[in-house]
Amino acid sequence: MATDLRLRDSEEIQGDVLAGFRKDNVSVLFLKFEDAARARDWLRQLAPQIATTRAVAAFNEAFSEARRTSGGDDPKTLRATWLGVSFTYEGLRMLSTTDPFPQPPPVGSGLEAFKEGSARRAGALGDTGENSPENWLFGNGGGQPVHAVLKLSADTEQDLAAAVEAQRIAAAACRVLIVYQQNARTLLGSRRGKEHFGFKDGISEPGVRGFDRPDPNRPGEVEGHPGTRIVPAGEFVCGEEPAPGSFRDFPDWARAGSFQVVRRLAQDVPGWWSQVAVRLKELRLAKAVPDGATTEWLAARMVGRWRSGAPVCHFQDRDVPNDPGAASDNDFDFRDDLEGLVTPLWSHLRKTSPRAGLQAPDPSHPPFDAEELDGRRIMRRGTPYGAPFDPASEGPGGPDDPRGLLFICYQADIQRQFEFIQADWMDQPDFPPGRNPVPGKDPVVLEAPDVDFESRDSDGTVKHTPLSFAQFVRTTGSVYAFMPSLSTLRGLADGRLVGPGQAAQGGGQSGQTGQGGGQSGQTGQSGGQSQTQSQQGGQTTAPAGPAYPCDDLLAVPDQWRRGGRSQFWVCHGDRYRKISVADGAAHTDRTVKGDTPLGDLPCFRGIERIDCLLPMPDLQNPGGKSWYWVFHTTGGRQQYRAVSITAGTGHTGTAERPDRDLTPWRSLAGVDRVDCFLPVPDQQRTGGKSWYWAFHTTGGRQRYRLVSVADGAAHTDVLERSDRELSQWGSLNGVTAVNCFLPVPDAQRTGGKSEYWVFHGDSYRRISVADGSGHPDRLVSGPRSCSAWNSLT
Repeated sequence: MATDLRLRDSEEIQGDVLAGFRKDNVSVLFLKFEDAARARDWLRQLAPQIATTRAVAAFNEAFSEARRTSGGDDPKTLRATWLGVSFTYEGLRMLSTTDPFPQPPPVGSGLEAFKEGSARRAGALGDTGENSPENWLFGNGGGQPVHAVLKLSADTEQDLAAAVEAQRIAAAACRVLIVYQQNARTLLGSRRGKEHFGFKDGISEPGVRGFDRPDPNRPGEVEGHPGTRIVPAGEFVCGEEPAPGSFRDFPDWARAGSFQVVRRLAQDVPGWWSQVAVRLKELRLAKAVPDGATTEWLAARMVGRWRSGAPVCHFQDRDVPNDPGAASDNDFDFRDDLEGLVTPLWSHLRKTSPRAGLQAPDPSHPPFDAEELDGRRIMRRGTPYGAPFDPASEGPGGPDDPRGLLFICYQADIQRQFEFIQADWMDQPDFPPGRNPVPGKDPVVLEAPDVDFESRDSDGTVKHTPLSFAQFVRTTGSVYAFMPSLSTLRGLADGRLVGPGQAAQGGGQSGQTGQGGGQSGQTGQSGGQSQTQSQQGGQTTAPAGPAYPCDDLLAVPDQWRRGGRSQFWVCHGDRYRKISVADGAAHTDRTVKGDTPLGDLPCFRGIERIDCLLPMPDLQNPGGKSWYWVFHTTGGRQQYRAVSITAGTGHTGTAERPDRDLTPWRSLAGVDRVDCFLPVPDQQRTGGKSWYWAFHTTGGRQRYRLVSVADGAAHTDVLERSDRELSQWGSLNGVTAVNCFLPVPDAQRTGGKSEYWVFHGDSYRRISVADGSGHPDRLVSGPRSCSAWNSLT
């Protein structure tokens, strides 16, 4: 039976919600808008850089596969930097110039929690005393307000630093202030994957229906992860189908978005472990623990797992750090331990996720099934901050050095999910309910003066030993925010608070479709297509007819910007046609000559489909003839040939050299198929060679590399930089494979940048690439359907 995994391909849901960023290096910027109009300018530039679920999911899958094939080592060549952005209630209000809630949100709802913000709700969550908002570093409701939260995640410290610096510059230019910056990093060595107390973190994340592949033998669980339940997507993404009884009535702008909780949790590591040792002594005096019990033994019961992540219910006596069955660390529940004699009822594991083992107050009622608690699940994306504790260190790592957890979670309903877990489960002594004595609060993160340690006495009766725990985890900052869909982001950049499907409806913006980032002076056509479109109620309607996806486009050698128009051959399948594009703001396009079989041009005979064409840099129109390399796939294998095309009427084509495989191209070693080349704009015929970004599909996934080709008879080629992921191009966010690039004729090397139309599948977008170091790229407009081009229907 086919499995619906449509959410994996979502280009509306931001990355990190369903597809976690999973990077070792993280920085979160808490931002304040000084000027609403300038903030919208900032967002307009930022939106194309935001990671989508589709892009992150594809990268994570490729990364995992590469790790499997390398025996567990991280692949060094697979790197990406991901950005995600969210907004507080006041941030949304400022950007959209309207109240996100024209009518007050329902009392007691997650929408009300979002509007009020975490500072106003701190008392109900136990954030009092030292944890109260007046002691927070950000989000305290006074001083500098937080309007937006920008999360950056990268594989290396260098990539993260470069991304943060770029965002600092962009923010400063638009009067967006950085109120606070929190860096976080995966701990190294034996601490990898663990938080500062030393326990493996992030093990119990749920699967998501429509995103995670179900196990054929256990359909309610994630394939390859026994015990990891698949939860309805509507618990994390607004507008998707939730669990029964969950909130469903979201505003349109919330659809395909998720509500985010960010908390900075400081950890006193030596104090916590010292306390564990003291409580262990008390339990020994009470003869409530085995003779061999250690601080590790008691700490594991407080957490519910050993340091390795192995559950106490499976391994009661000792940890198993090298357990080959660690993938089954979630394959358990507490039905056989309702009294909490093995895994205490007050353990962090049971307080935050009781699983199938929560006993109702009425003892005649059977324990709740895990499915009945799906509406309380959250998606956690936490990362430790600060150096690991090192008692001998005089610098980073010392006992007073700041350290803790940067806690981030996503959910559709802050009140029903995060707040309920925090206030009604973790901070509630009488949870699970109906116990005497009460179990007590969660002693791992809260002050818990009322913990009931249950054990079996020598005569078999249950023995109760009271324990009191001080708090060694402190809240030092908190923000409630909303992570919108990509469509809503683009709408906010135009000052409109709209949902997916509404962002393209104009909303009163003159000539704007809401898809081009609000580019000044645009007519809503994103450039390149004719003005034969009709305006109906502010919405642009493309002409009828199927789109004509492009394999490649080639400028007709002697028809570049002649009389204000440029002509191109458009290759698709076994045919090509000739089109023209006019200079000017509209870039009106038209068909010059309809489809013609490739074989009608002698130089293309025998070619089933052209993958791409690359002009020989020093052989363009000498003596009225231009030379090209033609890459094409025949019989499932890519080859290339050299051809020439003569200028003038008819443009005669000649095959100059026969087909060869890719072996002679040293710069293309390891490439399965070249898809397209993009000339580096300011590096053409410089010092006797020309540079190109070569986009290629290898192993079923498109990447790109930097190559150069020298002038001269040999046209020596060199691999200048090895493969990188498309995610390095902010302008290509959400694109999994580029078909080809078409230079905007009158926008080449103008003002230090060059613009291109990028064709991907049956869509296209317009981007710019700047001259100079780094060649910064940005999305100018799009994406749009290729049917918007009159010449491509």
